[in-house]
Amino acid sequence: MQKSLWLKTAGTAAAITLAAATAAQAAPAPAESVSAAAVVTLRYDDSRAAGWESAIAAGVASWNANIDNVELVEAAPGTRAEIVIVATTGWPQAILGPVRPGGQVRVELGSQAVSQGYNKTRIAAHELGHSLGLPDTKPGPCSQLMSGSSAGTGCTNAVPNLTEQARVESLYANRLTALLPADGRTVVDAR
Repeated sequence: MQKSLWLKTAGTAAAITLAAATAAQAAPAPAESVSAAAVVTLRYDDSRAAGWESAIAAGVASWNANIDNVELVEAAPGTRAEIVIVATTGWPQAILGPVRPGGQVRVELGSQAVSQGYNKTRIAAHELGHSLGLPDTKPGPCSQLMSGSSAGTGCTNAVPNLTEQARVESLYANRLTALLPADGRTVVDAR
């Protein structure tokens, strides 16, 4: 190869490389095709639920692990919470949601169900499900968290099934729940 042809070829290659590098730096990065879903954060206050703390923590962890667009977090002391959880001597009950940010529902974790042999963690997760907008599905199998007491005292499942997960995801899709009021009905989980 002649020296002049080699220099011309090398110069062209260098110019192409430089042009490509400059264009790559100047071009905007491609838009990401997957946008992050909006997550609705709901705070809960369990300061009046003495004796239920570990069951509540496990119920919250179950929901947080199984739904993507809602996150339940413990409210800082003295701040308003969307979900107020209290311990009572009666049957578990809750206001039927879906609770919206800035709204408020009440969950009562009743010791009467525990004294009859029902699992505390399942009770807590079930009642949180009401706050998130899920009604009872009684009678139902143990695999349905919202079947509640109809699954029997031997049922300890505290994980929402795929249908229950999808329903909550739908209720909170695109943060639309911020515009919807909670149902307001109290769901008493006695048989």
